[in-house]
Amino acid sequence: MSDLELLANAIDLRGKAVVDVGCGDGAFVRALAAAGAHAIGIEISEDAVAQARANDPGHRYELGGAERLPLEDASVDVATLMRSLHHVPDPASAFPELARVVREHVWIAEPLPEGAFFELLRPVDDETEVRAAAQRAIAEQQDFARVETVEYEIRIPVGSFEALRERLLAADPTRAARFTEAEPQLRALFTPGEYVERVRAELLGVPSRRTL
Repeated sequence: MSDLELLANAIDLRGKAVVDVGCGDGAFVRALAAAGAHAIGIEISEDAVAQARANDPGHRYELGGAERLPLEDASVDVATLMRSLHHVPDPASAFPELARVVREHVWIAEPLPEGAFFELLRPVDDETEVRAAAQRAIAEQQDFARVETVEYEIRIPVGSFEALRERLLAADPTRAARFTEAEPQLRALFTPGEYVERVRAELLGVPSRRTL
């Protein structure tokens, strides 16, 4: 199942105000909207926000991060973080801010430090520790009740070495120098095809006392 199908099975998105934190180019914002949500995207860089707005003028995109969301208190029903929490320097700091703006649920889908795509990424950016830190932050947070945990696989098609470069640098442009340095090793590891990434999704709920 896709990311969206898993989320839609967990909660009804129709008519809900949903913010996607770390929205990238807005692909998941558009998917949320197609599922009936009133979707908003948040990105950390001005360039990313400008690109998302240019690509998708029909939806709202704002500059901000998980630690400081440009949203009013209790202004959205749901927040989604799709493989973005491990990019937050202090992932634990995201939860009080999410608790400030979310009325109902938070859905966090985080890649695990395993699988073929993770191993392909490691020469450029070994995310073992940041992915583990994100999992610790989720386990230790006390702002939300844990409702459901789902583990699944996604298959990432990478048809060429140039497509690999574009994908890794689109996620984090600061990887450019490391990519160049690791290129011989990457070329030795890479073959065109689908790469598996393991993901753990957590559905968190706002405690009932705050929904009244």
